[in-house]
Amino acid sequence: MEWSQLLCPRRRKMYPQSSLGGRDMRTEYEKDYQKIIGSASFRRLQDKTQVFPLDKSDFIRTRLTHSLEVSSFARSLGQNIGKNLLAAKKDPAFTWRVADDMCDVLQCAGLIHDIGNPPFGHFGETAIRQWFRDHLSELTFYDRKVEDMLSEQMKQDFYQFEGNAQALRLISKLHFFSDEYGMNLTYALLSTILKYPISSLESDPASEDIKKKKMGYFYADRDVFDEIQEAVGTNGCRNPMTFILEAADDIAYRTADIEDAVKKGCISYGMLERELRNLNKQNAVWVTKYFDPLEELQYQYQKALERDYGNPEFYAIQNWALNVQGYMIKCATYGFVTNYDAIMEGSYGYDLFHATYGEGLMEAMGAIAYRNAFISEPIYKLEIAAGHMLEFLLDKFVKAAIYFDTGKDLGTIDEKLVTLISENYLQRYYAESAGKSEEEKLYLRILLVTDLICGMTDSYAKGLYQELNGIL
Repeated sequence: MEWSQLLCPRRRKMYPQSSLGGRDMRTEYEKDYQKIIGSASFRRLQDKTQVFPLDKSDFIRTRLTHSLEVSSFARSLGQNIGKNLLAAKKDPAFTWRVADDMCDVLQCAGLIHDIGNPPFGHFGETAIRQWFRDHLSELTFYDRKVEDMLSEQMKQDFYQFEGNAQALRLISKLHFFSDEYGMNLTYALLSTILKYPISSLESDPASEDIKKKKMGYFYADRDVFDEIQEAVGTNGCRNPMTFILEAADDIAYRTADIEDAVKKGCISYGMLERELRNLNKQNAVWVTKYFDPLEELQYQYQKALERDYGNPEFYAIQNWALNVQGYMIKCATYGFVTNYDAIMEGSYGYDLFHATYGEGLMEAMGAIAYRNAFISEPIYKLEIAAGHMLEFLLDKFVKAAIYFDTGKDLGTIDEKLVTLISENYLQRYYAESAGKSEEEKLYLRILLVTDLICGMTDSYAKGLYQELNGIL
């Protein structure tokens, strides 16, 4: 892969340069940034769950605050990697201009990497997948079973439903600015958010190759996927910038999950200290002469005591998390620079923390958050409530969508349900389904429902559920 092609500034639709007010001096990536932050889809992230569904605290992170953090980390990590590559003279084609453009793309990618996620966090994705696994076989279209009408890839798109694939669909088609090209972002940016450049037929959660863990695009969006691959020259490989984006995401959520869990009362300073101490006793591989997570936590606590802070435990954990983030940026930088040739060849199949001192710490932080927060009773209750809401909405809207646009009388309730679907999404359906077979139209109508669900915020999904159930 070549940086000159990977950083492709072209778009699916290029617009003529306006003569009003002189020439636009913004780079194409700066235009991407301004499109994103001014979009309704980005604003909706402020009311979408990161970890704790339906939480009323203004401290706990939402998808919006998480995305802002990932954007910041991605740019910082890009700057760190760029400087190291230039200093090491690893690649004559990697210039200062390339480094600057890479950072601009990464900053934008951080903002939209979760833009396709449904309400109620990753549990929302799980709930959607589970609904289709439980109910797709029960659906009929006249005298035929829906399951028999859909191709294997179409069915797998629903069984393996992914927010990553929905993000590509949203920004390339669903988000309406002025035409059917969605946000019409640069190919470089579209390629960077493609974490998994494979279809639902090729995904394998057990694969050792990170790019094959999940599906990356829907059958309906294969045309966009092919365009992106051709434009940037990745040819089935991950864009190198995708590794950096993923590392930024990992750094952000692993540290934030612990910090939010502490604020929620799921994890205390003492619990975190004990977890780190026990892991150190197991000869944890992350402990080096440069950084010991346990010593860092204890140092921050002692500093808070000396300064007589009101809440020394929370102060210690917040500052511990900040220093862990800085350490992980160094580890990810090392991972990228060390494996640069394999990454550029498309043969590298791990994350950037693999075989670095940061690998063990990343795994440990995930395990600590999971044991002490994600499987706690309060989270279970919230997830059960969220799952019940999504199941109800899918039940109602999929039933209405199956016979929509077929000429059959929908009935009063189903007809009214269809009117609740965004006009933008309906127009996208009409455009995509024109000239298609009856089977593909059926697939697109069901996909229209997942488009609708993923476009909902937590509050909207909850409010719609209550209204449709007469809970006023």
